Amino acid sequence: MEAWKIEGTNILITGGASGLGAAYVEAFLKCGAKNIAILDIAEKAGKELTDKLNKLYKNKVIFVKCDVSKDDDINYAFDQVLNTFNRIDVIINNAGIMNDSPDVWKTSSLVNWVGLVSFTMKGIQHMRKDEGGQGGTIINISSSAAIVRVSIIPIYCGTKSAVLHFGRSISSPKFNSDTGIRILTICLGATDTELLHNLEHKTFDDKTSKAILSQINNLYEQRIESAVAAFLKMYREGAAGSVWLSANNKPGRDITSNVDVAFSELEKQYKASEFGHTESLSHRLMSDGPKRRHWWWRVTSRIDRRPRAHACTTELGRDWLLQVDSVTEFVLKRHLGKQRVNIKT
Repeated sequence: MEAWKIEGTNILITGGASGLGAAYVEAFLKCGAKNIAILDIAEKAGKELTDKLNKLYKNKVIFVKCDVSKDDDINYAFDQVLNTFNRIDVIINNAGIMNDSPDVWKTSSLVNWVGLVSFTMKGIQHMRKDEGGQGGTIINISSSAAIVRVSIIPIYCGTKSAVLHFGRSISSPKFNSDTGIRILTICLGATDTELLHNLEHKTFDDKTSKAILSQINNLYEQRIESAVAAFLKMYREGAAGSVWLSANNKPGRDITSNVDVAFSELEKQYKASEFGHTESLSHRLMSDGPKRRHWWWRVTSRIDRRPRAHACTTELGRDWLLQVDSVTEFVLKRHLGKQRVNIKT
């Protein structure tokens, strides 16, 4: 598989003023990025980093102050970058907050999830080939907290789980081919950045703060250099919709198949509980004699004429489309007596 090139790309990164974001910026510049826009709420740090990098890389970097929890800031920053670079090839949704405390968790959710989706949607609108764009790559930062339970920061875990599922769900083959957009997701393990500092004050419940201290001591923090190496590997090799893991200073690896297996098992359980009874019921009705079959045809004929019905597939020798709504549920209960029929609308 041909590696994706960094050379000549215009990049927008949120949360790029410090920590891993700043490390990603410098790494992409070293690899030949054409221009990079740093978006961050930390104006002083962002401007200082921009001045420093422009001395090394001939004015390839701009800074735009942006609070990714606010729509006005998002729209303004995106337009500023687009007006300066003319096109955006790569968007890195790196901005994030790990803070479940009562005063901050709503802002944390807006930054980690809503802001990320907002920039992804704007990126898709700009990049998609089927509407005149040139395609591109959108990278969303998730976390190992999306795949393991961390009881002390459940809200953070929830936002990062949403990011992971979002990336896998949106990347259908048709979406990828029509838009020419590659969406990648990376799950980062505990990394040596400010995100992990003072966590005892960032829990959703003060009573958990004591327990967190022992857990912090047991965290194996990977080096920033290791996380950056995994990030670059993912960018160059990652297939559209893929999910990657970077943890414990080990080489980054594609865990898409692992994620899909996990969701496939859950999907099997869902289908078994949601549709299994209905399918077996329809089969029983159709195999229960001419009188029952005649009644079933009258019911289905009536249902087919009803608007706003919910479709599910039943096997009646061959596939038929059975549309079921609340009226049908009542009819089934009436004809089957006390037998419980559970049909979701």
